[in-house]
Amino acid sequence: MSHDITLASVLAHCGGDPEQAARQLSRAIATAPSDPTVYAAAVPLLPGLGELSAADPSLAPILAFRHFLDGRMDDAALILGALSGISPQIAWADAPWFSETSFLSGVSTEALREAVYRLFDHAAVPADTARPWLRAVETVTSRAGLGPEDLAGMAISLRLLGRTDESLTLCDRADAMGRTVLAEVVRAGTWRLLGNHEEAAAAFGRALVLEPTNWSLHLDLSDLYAERGDHPAALAAAQAGLRHAPHEPKLLAARAAHHARLAGTAEALHEFERLASDTDPAYCRWLREQATGPA
Repeated sequence: MSHDITLASVLAHCGGDPEQAARQLSRAIATAPSDPTVYAAAVPLLPGLGELSAADPSLAPILAFRHFLDGRMDDAALILGALSGISPQIAWADAPWFSETSFLSGVSTEALREAVYRLFDHAAVPADTARPWLRAVETVTSRAGLGPEDLAGMAISLRLLGRTDESLTLCDRADAMGRTVLAEVVRAGTWRLLGNHEEAAAAFGRALVLEPTNWSLHLDLSDLYAERGDHPAALAAAQAGLRHAPHEPKLLAARAAHHARLAGTAEALHEFERLASDTDPAYCRWLREQATGPA
């Protein structure tokens, strides 16, 4: 680590290669993310590094720290989330600045939620890696002035981090401030994850009361019914969504899938295949399973 810092100093001041200096600093951070001396040594070198490419992952650790120093807390969080997703074996969020009050009071709930999403882009995250993110979410949710949408967004993060009970409790806190579609959708997703389809369906139903023309909610409910094996209800929910979005490809494919399952004819299955070609491959495969039934 000390070698990386020394080399970075030489490159920044004498070697005329600020980009390589930034890479050496990033390497030092990766070796010991929690060591404050790395960041202290980096501070006087940062002004000489010039513009750093956000597209170069080898520069990401030092770029996140620079964003923090510049007060760009959202950008810092997003980079650290992406790094943690790519290299979960490195405890990037053990960086001292990640637990500083200035960061936790300045990062937005939207950016922190997206950063937590990025943790899980590639693989499961070790508990030690997730722990500082959980602390950050808990700290941010305790801030004054948050609205119900903010709390519901943080409830998504809690669910992703395995805290389903806390996620549901935070949805209740959001409801106490004002009922929102997002809180009900998050609650539905958490109950769904826990295998409680009745509570999930009830939450989607309440969301539809708040926003009855939201076709995506009808599709969510249709998919949920299909998971339960209730294809008549799944068909009805897809048809209800089509009343508000008659040309939506996902709804058309979902309706065709459940109709094919109930009709059991080659014609109905052919119609499903025609319509499903307009949906994304993963959803198309799932709908095909619904249309054809168990192998």
